[in-house]
Amino acid sequence: MKTGPSRGLVWDRAAALHAIEFFSHLRHSTGEWAGQPFDLQPWQQFVVGSVFGWQRADGLRRFRTAYVEVARKNGKSALLAGIALYALVADGEAGAHVYAAATTRDQARIVFGEAERMVAASPALSTRVTRTVNNLAVLPTASWFRPLSADASKMDGLNVHFAAVDEVHEHPGPEIIQKLNTATGARRQPLIVEITTAGHDRHSVCRQHHEFSVKALEGTLPQETADPWFAFIATIDAGDDWTDPKVWIKANPSLGVTVKPDDLKRQIDEAREMPAQQNAIRRLRLNEWTEQVTRWLDMEVWAEGGLSATAGGADIARELSRLERLLAGRECYGGLDLARVNDLSAFLLLFPPTRDAALGSLAEKWIVLSRFWVPEEDIRRRARRDRVPYDVWRDQGFLVATPGNATDFAFIEAEILELAGRFDLRELSYDRTFAGEIVQHLEDEGINLVQFGQGFLSMAAPTAELERLAVSRLLWHGGHPVLRWNASNVAVRHDPAGNIKPDKERSSERIDGIVALCNALGRAMLRDESAGRSVYQARGPMLL
Repeated sequence: MKTGPSRGLVWDRAAALHAIEFFSHLRHSTGEWAGQPFDLQPWQQFVVGSVFGWQRADGLRRFRTAYVEVARKNGKSALLAGIALYALVADGEAGAHVYAAATTRDQARIVFGEAERMVAASPALSTRVTRTVNNLAVLPTASWFRPLSADASKMDGLNVHFAAVDEVHEHPGPEIIQKLNTATGARRQPLIVEITTAGHDRHSVCRQHHEFSVKALEGTLPQETADPWFAFIATIDAGDDWTDPKVWIKANPSLGVTVKPDDLKRQIDEAREMPAQQNAIRRLRLNEWTEQVTRWLDMEVWAEGGLSATAGGADIARELSRLERLLAGRECYGGLDLARVNDLSAFLLLFPPTRDAALGSLAEKWIVLSRFWVPEEDIRRRARRDRVPYDVWRDQGFLVATPGNATDFAFIEAEILELAGRFDLRELSYDRTFAGEIVQHLEDEGINLVQFGQGFLSMAAPTAELERLAVSRLLWHGGHPVLRWNASNVAVRHDPAGNIKPDKERSSERIDGIVALCNALGRAMLRDESAGRSVYQARGPMLL
């Protein structure tokens, strides 16, 4: 309002009210609100009024894209349907072509079907809009509204005045939105409205639009880039206790109206006790971007295997150095997970429990020492692209940068040999797929290497055992930040018998440290059998 005029922007209150008041002609069609007028909630009035009230100096609409991100049950689809009807009937565009687009035709029909029912329930609209199969038409202006097939290859030739894009987080790629955007070039004031819940894929088109929206709201984009982009994001803040009812309204601006507090509380209470549900609930009901579809490990529980949350990087580094001194010469098992070419590589040493009083309270825990490597040039690229603080971890000593832009296996080999000289490394297990010459070199140096398969047959038992150790507070990793990041990224795959194993394809980011830890644990568990004690005494049988 203060700086708009200097940028050629005009606030038209009458235009904003015209769009808001249009909704009084609409009726809800489902649930407890069926048949009642569509009274916009304050946040919905803000969205609708902002999008249609701001204009450029030439009298055309300011915004070309509106990105709205809010938790489920807040009336997203109904709002989107109402905006689409306004674009069809009341936006002053002759021959307006309006589309509902989604990942599937059926998904697109959710918004379109809502609009159909609104037209049928509204005397004012039913006399103006002609309904046929998959088509709402205003014949005097040659305008129509249709659901759009998700096949981007069939979108050439569109002439889009308005597009309603529902659940952007479900879009596997940017093609549909790109096609819609390029199809608006012949229009005076086209508009694409994207409404979604937060997603989990940080490389998706939804994440790109989320981050662009944040930058636009923060003012870090050039004004000429940000001015045509409207953004409204409702989510809890970083550091909020997601189980605290006081913060829920941040992500649920319709709380107490379309969002029932008792139902929301029930789902959050259940998720608090079931970590596998937490990411889904936090993403869908609190609009938090999560790290993968199903979180395997509760990160609050994981954190109890290290120093307190107030510990800094220097504190963690000192603790891990102290442990290395105390563990010198002790029995351990190694796990190795190597990068294909230019990514993260991990080597973990796992020390079984001991009764040595020198370790104090850690004597009965499984202790992990971690090593990570990444090519130096990859650090710069990833820190910029993915906001992963590789450079900080390198400077703090938690990650080693090897020269060049490809994995330096000779560098890794030398450090493994150095560690093998300091500890009693009984076995080193590895995934044969990417091991290459380093295996032969280490065997020539006397290291006992064991291939460790990555299927359910090999991985199910150590994966389940690692989860048990973490939940039982019997695992101590010291709080190593790279390993923690890996743990937070892990998604698991289930087989028909209910066994689980880490799944790199479904995980949001690198999980190499956890894979290496499972490799080491799988071999360490067999020490019980060789000592005459059945592994099933520790964890019970597993179905394969």
